Amino acid sequence: MAVLMALTLGYCVILNRRLARLHADREALKLMVGDLIAATTLANQAIKELKSTAVEADITLSSRLEEAERFGIELANHVNAGAAMMQRIVRLTNVARQHPVLAPVPAADQEDALNAPKQNNKVRAALEQLSTRVSNRGVAA
Repeated sequence: MAVLMALTLGYCVILNRRLARLHADREALKLMVGDLIAATTLANQAIKELKSTAVEADITLSSRLEEAERFGIELANHVNAGAAMMQRIVRLTNVARQHPVLAPVPAADQEDALNAPKQNNKVRAALEQLSTRVSNRGVAA
């Protein structure tokens, strides 16, 4: 009987140690679960912040795209207006070349009258450059 009591006592000591380790592991597991819950909460907050940042970025990008579209349309309108203006200038220069008009020079502008041939040459050169650019543009297109 003493042997059985000794074996039972030994078995109880072994079980006590295992239970102590199990309780220690249980406390560590509680800490780990607490840390996991805290990490999950932080991750959820980070996800919410990322979503709000993505929404803000989308709104900003949309407004910038709309603004860029408006500027693109405005720029296209300006380009079309410039092209129309160039066509008018070309027509006017062609008409001016075909029908030159010489206006009399007032006496007060005699100095300007002396410089008129120089200015006239500059105007002609500018008109020639303009017509070459327009004709080159038509060839390039």
